[in-house]
Amino acid sequence: MPLLDVQSLVTEFPGAPGGPGNRAVNEVSFAVERGKVLGLVGESGSGKSVTGFSIMGLVDRPGRVTGGRILFDGQDLASLSGEEMRQLRGRRIAMVFQDPMMTLNPVLTIGTQMTEAITAHEKVSRAESRARARDALGQVGIPSPEERLSAYPHEFSGGMRQRVAIAIALLHNPDLIIADEPTTALDVTIQSQIISEFQRLAETHNTAVIWITHDLAIVSRLADDIAVMYSGRLVETGPVSDVLTDPRHPYTAGLIGSVPSQNTRGTRLRQIPGMTPSLGRLPSGCAFRTRCDRATEACATVPPPETHEGARGFRCIHPVHPELLTQ
Repeated sequence: MPLLDVQSLVTEFPGAPGGPGNRAVNEVSFAVERGKVLGLVGESGSGKSVTGFSIMGLVDRPGRVTGGRILFDGQDLASLSGEEMRQLRGRRIAMVFQDPMMTLNPVLTIGTQMTEAITAHEKVSRAESRARARDALGQVGIPSPEERLSAYPHEFSGGMRQRVAIAIALLHNPDLIIADEPTTALDVTIQSQIISEFQRLAETHNTAVIWITHDLAIVSRLADDIAVMYSGRLVETGPVSDVLTDPRHPYTAGLIGSVPSQNTRGTRLRQIPGMTPSLGRLPSGCAFRTRCDRATEACATVPPPETHEGARGFRCIHPVHPELLTQ
């Protein structure tokens, strides 16, 4: 049984008065096993972060989860009380936010915040909790960690604050970590160090990771499986090595083709035409059809059903085939 099993998840935000809600997450299903890393990939506005917030029970009102199930270690998170969910968050499930100030309190020292995060879930001495906090800061590459425990968030740069937020998430060696573009503000050296730390957690502590990103290079290095999201739906899933070398959905192929290393030196960079549509004005049928050079009239009728090829799945009635990738 997977550690996390998301089944037909729907998260909605109110639309126009009297109209239907806008589905930021639309019938999304995936599973993550212990010790595995899932890369959740897509453009801004595709619903990646909202998916993470939905799992954590942190969707801001008036948005809410309106359908599906989120099974964590066999237990439906929707059935838990607010207090039961708070006991899970931070201890067994942790999230690293894109903005570190969603984690950090500006009026408390880093040491106070980290030791309180430990003692909220474990009965340990102040000295032990402070030592664990210091070691966690060292793990994410913060110099002079003992001294930094006495500092306030405003005394850190943006990248350093992000490293502190990551250190807090790692304090309890949680069973599941949801990382929402956690290395965007970090330099390449520290980014590599953080990725290695997540790999170590997955391998040595059997931690499951959902890595939310738009960076395919990170996903190719870190993830075991990939889920490509567009306008609230998963359009392609499967083992990362298979999907990135042999995509089936035109959107996935477009993302791969847009990576600079995939383009010939001296030529114009390839790009996906157009922009992600607004959730309130999605086209009928396949949401990607207005940007897709393979679209036909059939794509405008109903959203394509999911097709399975072994461990892979995709939603497209005109899938890309290997012999067509170079055309």
